[in-house]
Amino acid sequence: MIIKGRIEKLRHKLAEAVLDAILVSQGENRRYLSGFTGSAGFLLISERKAILATDFRYVEQAQAQAPDFEIFQIQGELPAWFPDLASSLNVRRIGFEANNLSFSTYRRLAATMGEKRLVPTEEIVESLRAIKDERELELITRAVELTDDAVEEIAPRICPGMKEKEVAWEIEKLLREKGSESLPFPSIVASGPNAALPHATPSERPILSGEPVVIDIGARIEGYCSDLSRTICPGNGDKTFAKIYDLVLGAQLAAIATIEAGMSGEQADALARTVIEQGGYGEAFGHGLGHGVGLAPHEQPRLGRGSSIVLCDGMVFTIEPGIYVKGWGGVRIEDVVVMEKGKVRVLSKAKKID
Repeated sequence: MIIKGRIEKLRHKLAEAVLDAILVSQGENRRYLSGFTGSAGFLLISERKAILATDFRYVEQAQAQAPDFEIFQIQGELPAWFPDLASSLNVRRIGFEANNLSFSTYRRLAATMGEKRLVPTEEIVESLRAIKDERELELITRAVELTDDAVEEIAPRICPGMKEKEVAWEIEKLLREKGSESLPFPSIVASGPNAALPHATPSERPILSGEPVVIDIGARIEGYCSDLSRTICPGNGDKTFAKIYDLVLGAQLAAIATIEAGMSGEQADALARTVIEQGGYGEAFGHGLGHGVGLAPHEQPRLGRGSSIVLCDGMVFTIEPGIYVKGWGGVRIEDVVVMEKGKVRVLSKAKKID
């Protein structure tokens, strides 16, 4: 019933966009709409038909996982079989995912089908995925609990002399042992000056006493992700660390307390950004306040400058302000939240520095 409901919502979106059908090629979108977890395949959904096209490797899996779909076995690349399949549905305007389908593939399809039949679309399915149902929220919450537990267990064990890679490996082992599927993104453990790089890669650098260590990790349960960042300071941090940490924490708490349904992603971002700017570190907060979390670790909604997406109940996203100072390090604090009854409820429970 969940899959059927999603398909019907998509069909309403197609009608609004004056499309007869849509070709879905993006992996998470394909899984969301069909339940099929294979790594190759396409969905073709029209007003009356729902077709999952995949090759011989996945036919049996598709039949088991996507009972609401007609399974169509394919051979070769998309331009070799899609024009005939589309013609069999007697549809004219077919949307395709412009952010996923390559331009070269589009040109080959257009040469056969005509450009007017192929209509580029952006984030039609993603807009549906942005609103989580109860089952999705349950799975995300379970993934959040794994990252909470991992940080709570690992943080007290981090001591001067340990290497970033060593800590990252211990975290990844712990997450998998606790039940995580493949991690949604490589774990970040960045110490000292490396912590000034928001997406630093763990290195052989030994952690030193009194310097910031940014930890950013995620887990995955039945495809659904979590994302958690904590910054710790083995030994006694200096006044700079205390000042920056307090500023980042204050910005995050302000955003958590004041974000409301109906705000745009840009307005939500400004709630935390203003705190950091008033503290004198506006230029050191270079990324957005947050992003959606679901089947992908980064999805809609986006909370940041220029984001016009309107926040509403059912959205799950991160709140993660940060300050990054070249040559010194950085501080980032990130929690996953869900919008409920017009306000945010924090899902992450891992401790923060008091």
